[in-house]
Amino acid sequence: MSLKTFLRLCLAPLVAVVVAFFLLPMVRLILVGATGPLGLSAYAAILLEPRYRATLFNTVVLAAAVTAATIAIATVAGLFLQRHRFPGRALLVALLTFPLAFPGVVVGFMIILLAGRQGLIGSVTAALGGERLVFAYSIEGLFLGYLYFSIPRVILTIMAAVEKLDPSLEEAARALGAGPWAVHRDVILPALKPAFLASGAVAFATAMGAFGTAFTLATNIDVLPMLIYTEFTLSANIATAAALSVGLGLVAWAALATARSVAGRTVAAAG
Repeated sequence: MSLKTFLRLCLAPLVAVVVAFFLLPMVRLILVGATGPLGLSAYAAILLEPRYRATLFNTVVLAAAVTAATIAIATVAGLFLQRHRFPGRALLVALLTFPLAFPGVVVGFMIILLAGRQGLIGSVTAALGGERLVFAYSIEGLFLGYLYFSIPRVILTIMAAVEKLDPSLEEAARALGAGPWAVHRDVILPALKPAFLASGAVAFATAMGAFGTAFTLATNIDVLPMLIYTEFTLSANIATAAALSVGLGLVAWAALATARSVAGRTVAAAG
């Protein structure tokens, strides 16, 4: 058997999986999105129809805000955890990454227990004599839920990137008179840029398409995953649901592709 034949045999299962589970479903989804009463105009309706446009805007803004907050929190925590050793560190890292084991519905339920109508925050504010504070079912609750499951994904990437930093660069900066903040601003943070782009793109794409948490919490706000669900199940508008799904996928793909093109192979490998 020649080497070329052997390579073809090895690649055959990969090609079959890609065609069966990626190309064919994607092609089918795009075709279904154009089979409704609006035809191909269904894709333009995502931007032209006020309800769809507003939902897309809400989803993108929410995902961007979650990504920014996640990177800020995970950078501080990742730098501290990677640079310091203390009793209980391993347990703390395990707890920070524990939300990776939770499905979105469980995360949503936890937010309800925290900030729902019978949640802990509401009970405390009521006991203090104030108005019962409830925000689990608003954009704030959804933001908190998305933040909860985004931090573990980002902090692992940041910690791995911090571990690979060249300490001699920091030592050189200090030898030239740079203070702690200058070292972080001019040496550490620029060196972590690929990790920020990689983890940020993944966090953004995950927040764009998260359904379980949105299904549990998004009663007072429209986001694309819930809009797709209602169009498909309640309105039986399969063509519109397919068009919205393609639009959501394109936005998430654009974020990932932009991150890869900006930071090159490092982001492509990490994302």
